[in-house]
Amino acid sequence: MVRSAEPSVLIDATAVPTDRGGVGRYVDSLIAGLDAAGAQLSVVCQPRDAELYTRTAPSSRVVPASESVATRTARLSWEQLTLPRLVRRLGVRVLHSPHYTMPLANPVASVVTLHDATFFTDPALHSSVKAGFFRGWIRASLARATLCVTPSDATTSELVRLLGARRSAMSVVPHGVDTNRFHPPTPEEVAEVRQLLGLRDAPYVAFLGALEPRKNVPSLIRGFAKACQGREDPPTLVLAGQPGWDGQVERALDSVPHRVRVIRPGYLPFRNLAGFLGGAELVAYPSLGEGFGLPVLEAMACGACVLTTQRLSLPEVGGDAVAYCGVGAADIAQAITELLDQPRRRAELSTAALTRSKEFSWAGCAAGHLEAFARADWIHRRGR
Repeated sequence: MVRSAEPSVLIDATAVPTDRGGVGRYVDSLIAGLDAAGAQLSVVCQPRDAELYTRTAPSSRVVPASESVATRTARLSWEQLTLPRLVRRLGVRVLHSPHYTMPLANPVASVVTLHDATFFTDPALHSSVKAGFFRGWIRASLARATLCVTPSDATTSELVRLLGARRSAMSVVPHGVDTNRFHPPTPEEVAEVRQLLGLRDAPYVAFLGALEPRKNVPSLIRGFAKACQGREDPPTLVLAGQPGWDGQVERALDSVPHRVRVIRPGYLPFRNLAGFLGGAELVAYPSLGEGFGLPVLEAMACGACVLTTQRLSLPEVGGDAVAYCGVGAADIAQAITELLDQPRRRAELSTAALTRSKEFSWAGCAAGHLEAFARADWIHRRGR
């Protein structure tokens, strides 16, 4: 039941891309979680997503954007000019902008999600245009929003350290994991993905994510190749995910010995992700920095043995339930070698990862956002 103290909220979901990457999964799952919690919720979205949100948030008001918001320029124009009028028309008390940007002339309490601080800590990991765009909007949102939500203590700490953000104006709300999609796979799910990838019974090391500089894929490729040296039956490295803009990936692949197999299947359907992650000998995610680390959590929920780094937020997600390595190829090679040679250690990490993953849920994430919305509404009303 909705408590009278809970403010009515409009979530602007128009920035969600067609390809449901990390931000898309966050927004979709948050909306479903808020609806299930009985929030007084409205959702404005791209027309293509109206049916999805009507189905997953049946108690909420879903409003398709009446103007074209398909391009970034069109969406930003709509956000600044039309969204404030929609806020007034719907009579909500809080506007949640879940992807960095917000209308600068917003008549109600505003909550903005800031996912990542690497645009400041490691700008070279992003294209110059993207880094400049998000740095500008992070600064604007910190200055203008009533409250900012981040998914990790690490992201909050970096924004405080680098930009002088006030902790009192920020709320840390970790992401959750969709256990319907990410779960220990059945033998049939593993067999299906093996057939899809042409692996048969061969062991493999999995990576899932965009092939962009932040994910450190070139070092993973070189480290994997080094770890395979001298092995009679080396595993296959499977790099699943959409192509990125990391030109070093091809050069790293060119250096791989012929007997070492690396395959790139591209985008995998959601129904195959549990089988892919849970069926691997280990999941390697040697990222140079994450705002949260949703791919690590999702692999953990599949019961995978996960290898990642201690950069930024990743230890907050993995805790003692994952293995850690440095970001260089030699460090990655040593860690992969040790895990491949220790099946008992992999099994222990698999069990620990599954247990720890249950500490994160989208219901908990929704509850944290409801607290943030109520707090932002109180701050806004007090300041009138």
